[in-house]
Amino acid sequence: MTHTAPERWSSRGSFILATIGAAVGIGSIWKFPYEVGENGGGTFLLFYVLGLLLVVFPLVIAEFVIGRRGRGSAAASLRSVAMESGRSPRWGLVGALGIATGFLILTYYAVIAGMTMAYVPLSLAPGFGGADAATTRRMFMGLTGSFRELAAWQAAFMAIAVGVVARGVEKGIETACKVLIPALVALMLLLVGYALVQGDVPQAFEFLFRVDFDATTPRAALEALGLGFFSIGAGMGLMITYAAYAGADFDLPAAAVATIAGDTAISVLAGLAIFPVVFAEGLDPAEGANLMFLTLPIAFGRLPLGDFFGAAFFVLLFVAALASAISLLEVVVAPLIHLTGLRRSVVAVAVGAAAWLGGLPTVLSFNLWAEARPLSMLAGFRDETVFDLIDGFTSNLLLPFCGLLVSLFAGWRMRPSIYVLELDGAAWTPALRLLLRWIVPVFIVAYVVVGHLLRF
Repeated sequence: MTHTAPERWSSRGSFILATIGAAVGIGSIWKFPYEVGENGGGTFLLFYVLGLLLVVFPLVIAEFVIGRRGRGSAAASLRSVAMESGRSPRWGLVGALGIATGFLILTYYAVIAGMTMAYVPLSLAPGFGGADAATTRRMFMGLTGSFRELAAWQAAFMAIAVGVVARGVEKGIETACKVLIPALVALMLLLVGYALVQGDVPQAFEFLFRVDFDATTPRAALEALGLGFFSIGAGMGLMITYAAYAGADFDLPAAAVATIAGDTAISVLAGLAIFPVVFAEGLDPAEGANLMFLTLPIAFGRLPLGDFFGAAFFVLLFVAALASAISLLEVVVAPLIHLTGLRRSVVAVAVGAAAWLGGLPTVLSFNLWAEARPLSMLAGFRDETVFDLIDGFTSNLLLPFCGLLVSLFAGWRMRPSIYVLELDGAAWTPALRLLLRWIVPVFIVAYVVVGHLLRF
């Protein structure tokens, strides 16, 4: 009843590196620090960790179990496990929706990732020395204001991701992750060391780790719980797809812990790399999305060797983006290889080209369509660009909906014996199923409902 995955990870370590690469993306380095900055620091981190334990860990385990049991793409694995559990094969549509969600995210993710590539040479020439807010804005607008240039960087990034996925699981994805993840950690430690020497460490530590429950709002607590969910990418089928290539002897709970711990450690290190520099220069730590492209270049421009370390920061972002984009691409490529019978390289190029074309509306929203507000007639969407709408639709609706369906399937429809078989008879599987049945769905629904109520 299973669709056997033709490829395998060569070792447990390779599997863990790949899943960490799938989890760690621009969001872990960019969104995590500014979410912490906007919501008060240490208390936010406590709720973030709580969300990892109660929501993210159960979902990752569930996706690992479904993927290794089904031995196929997200859709094929869900369909196979559903049939083995005596349920409707239509559950495979949940996987198909996750695949579609991953593809949509890839279309605009590649645009932002292309910007990180572009900023590496910009960091060195003309560099950030003496830059002020007007200078960094001109630099950003010079890149994003040109449709051709932004589309070219987007294409360059997609070409690299396609080149990796086209080589296969072991020779391509696994080999790349063995290089990318150690490089990511090395760059992060380099930047943290620089920040600790040149930055305002006491203020950064107080901001990140001071616990102040009086400053915590219900909205901030919910956003902290949600950040871990979106950072790991649960619901898109990433972990299902990667687990399909896992050996029968791989310890799935240990891999889940390593994946979540790795992503969290890199996120915290990102805060330690960014906030000391920001505070040392008297800049606003809650600058939101502007922190990456507009605020940090000012900080680097005022510090010794700032151009070099600024370039290192954007190389770091590129490496994180590439590791994540590879997984998003593989989620789409894997089922299409099975459905079409075409060579992996052909499918990878076709999906990459489609993602590039699908990303052009995002490219246009930074320049030729910058003033376009397609849903301006609706309250809550008056200021949303095309990019904002695509991002909001996938991140705030499709992704949590997919996560909700996966949790309901894993908690209510998947045969309990499958957990026992795939988790080596773990005694805690009843508690896992309890979380998947009640805690995870309630949290996801609350996150979506509250998020939309706050919009209007």
